[in-house]
Amino acid sequence: MALIRQTSPHTLGANRTPNIMLWVLVASLPGLLALSGFFGWGTLINVVWCSLIALAAEAAVLILRKRPLSFYLKDGSALVTALLLALALPPFAPWWLTLTGTVFAILIGKQLYGGMGYNPFNPAMLGYVLLLISFPQEMTSWAPPTGIEGHPAITSFGDAFRAIFTPSSSTLAIDGWTLATPLDIVRENRSLTMPELWESNPQLEGMTGIGWFWVNLAFLVGGLVLLYRKIITWHAPAGMLAGLFVMSLVFWGGSGSESHGSPLLHLFSGATMLGAFFIITDPVSGATSAKGRFIFGLGVGLITYIIRAWGGYPDGVAFATLLMNMAAPTIDYYTQPRTYGHKKPKRGLAKSE
Repeated sequence: MALIRQTSPHTLGANRTPNIMLWVLVASLPGLLALSGFFGWGTLINVVWCSLIALAAEAAVLILRKRPLSFYLKDGSALVTALLLALALPPFAPWWLTLTGTVFAILIGKQLYGGMGYNPFNPAMLGYVLLLISFPQEMTSWAPPTGIEGHPAITSFGDAFRAIFTPSSSTLAIDGWTLATPLDIVRENRSLTMPELWESNPQLEGMTGIGWFWVNLAFLVGGLVLLYRKIITWHAPAGMLAGLFVMSLVFWGGSGSESHGSPLLHLFSGATMLGAFFIITDPVSGATSAKGRFIFGLGVGLITYIIRAWGGYPDGVAFATLLMNMAAPTIDYYTQPRTYGHKKPKRGLAKSE
């Protein structure tokens, strides 16, 4: 009797790609709500706008490649790319900026390499970096958080929609109501002590600035949900947060004018928790072994702090992620786990005989 030839693995896990992407979308809801609560409707509008663009761009490429639309669009990967890019963008980024970044992320960051599973770089971060380098003014025009006296905030949905899609007709000029983020304020400071800096900037409150602590805490909660559901592992987030914490602790500098900010500021401001749990945990462009994922995250944390403290941009999560994406294959090569039935694998450079 002929036997059916089957290769391992013989069992399939419960997680399918659509299920994983759905949980990522669900886990991001606390962070999305926190951003919308503190910075207005802009982020939610950007998420919807990015999603429509991403699905249209993905469908166009699939038609050109003669691939089935339903099968690939239902996996949710395009929606996750759109979501991550929209969450990273300023809340009231003009519509054409979002369009440019999303199309670049889908076409160049993802489909150019063959689609999902083949991209060596995180597509959302590629789109973000393209926009940051090409349009620095628009990418650093963050809306003030609600509740700052003397700085009007766009709170209604109609005003937010007009500010994004018809900025010239908006009653609020962008240059008149945008403020620098806490990380940007600390990076640019060279004369004031930290207490003086906090006192002279209305958007700074507590240790991380108005709204930013709760936004990062919300993304932390979403990340814990992903860990609980075993969508991601703890290695990459722990590595990134550990690297960022150690660097910020070593180069803290106290409360003087040369301080680069406290560890609490760097952990709960900017895109720290979004990057740690939603961006660097991409299973395609990151390292794959357990030890490799920790090293990958550690590298992202170290580079992020270097860019924040001494680089030309207030936040460095996107650049750090792309740089470590290039190092991921090498990290995997030297962190291979021991396969069952074999001795400990050789790691590092082999000794010459």
